[in-house]
Amino acid sequence: MSETTTRELADLLEDWAPPEVSTARSIDPWPAAAFADLLDAEPPDLEEGAPLPPLWHWFTLLEHRASSDIGEDGHPVEGPFLPPLPRRRRMFAGGRLWSSGPLPVGAELRCRERVSDVAVKSGRSGASAFVTVRRELTVDGRDVAVEEQDVVYRSETPGRTRPSIGRPLADGTELPGPWRRGLEPDPVLLARFSALTYNGHRIHYDHPYTTGVEGYPDLVVHGPLLALLALELPRTCAPDAVVAEFSYRLVRPAFLPTPLVAAGAPDGDGASLAVGARDCPPSLTATARFR
Repeated sequence: MSETTTRELADLLEDWAPPEVSTARSIDPWPAAAFADLLDAEPPDLEEGAPLPPLWHWFTLLEHRASSDIGEDGHPVEGPFLPPLPRRRRMFAGGRLWSSGPLPVGAELRCRERVSDVAVKSGRSGASAFVTVRRELTVDGRDVAVEEQDVVYRSETPGRTRPSIGRPLADGTELPGPWRRGLEPDPVLLARFSALTYNGHRIHYDHPYTTGVEGYPDLVVHGPLLALLALELPRTCAPDAVVAEFSYRLVRPAFLPTPLVAAGAPDGDGASLAVGARDCPPSLTATARFR
């Protein structure tokens, strides 16, 4: 069967008009403490009024869909920001954060969320739709942060065999920088992170599905976990720095059982950061700017 073309994807998305969604939730310290324990990391100050580390609001802004709404891959079948593509496949590609104020523990966090950009592109793996979701965060009526997430979607052709995806080759690469942090992920850690983020995607915990259906060599480390691991470097190595901007890009997947290495270095008024499997090129590259 032939690949879905860029023209066909563009036609499918031409009349898509996703709504704006608003949510309001109190920032509970429990998920943040749970994530610190997941990493065996020193927890931040989680007393009422203390600021959350950057992107740790991910543990607050979670949707919880009914089990009847979940598809065969573990993702919701429908949703306000899911494009109307048949046999949809999803990949988290990166994002950006602009922070102008703290997100205090115990405060009510309000979020306005919308699709800010849709682009159809053609690459080595075929035609893909790049969807950017923008979140505007406020606390007590004050704008405190803007976040964007880039997600790539493909429409799978019926009857087409999914290609196998290779593991990054260990070539002795040592990620540069004096800031270092290691993590040895295993199936239990990935399952706990999936539970903490209410992420049902089976590639993170279901080995037979991951290898037999999705074509990966082993369980896949969550892209958001890689981004948060990169941010652990300034949190622990430059504790007085306040992240004002953070931009990250997922370059290639990371798989079990290879240990992960996060590395970084001060760079001007911020830092350059990277995370990858040990002795391999990075899976995530990132930059941070400090305020």
